[in-house]
Amino acid sequence: MKPSTNRMLNRIKSVYMFINTRGTVTTQELVEEFGITPRTIQRDLNVLAYNDLVESPSRGKWTTTEKKVKISS
Repeated sequence: MKPSTNRMLNRIKSVYMFINTRGTVTTQELVEEFGITPRTIQRDLNVLAYNDLVESPSRGKWTTTEKKVKISS
C-alpha cells in the first residue's frame, strides 16, 4: 500500500473514532481537530457515509450509525 493511502486510511479511522467518542460533531469541529481542509474532511466523511458508518442528521453535523465496526490497529 502506498504511504499516502495508508495515511488517508489512518486519518479516516481517526475521524470515525473521534465522531464515535463525541456522539455528534460538526464538520468545522473535525476541520479544527485534524488540522485539514474542509474539502479533505468532506471527502473522508463521504467515504464513511458510503460505507454506512456515519450519517448526517442535519446539515453540517455528523454522528455514527448503528453498524457494528471491528477496529484493528
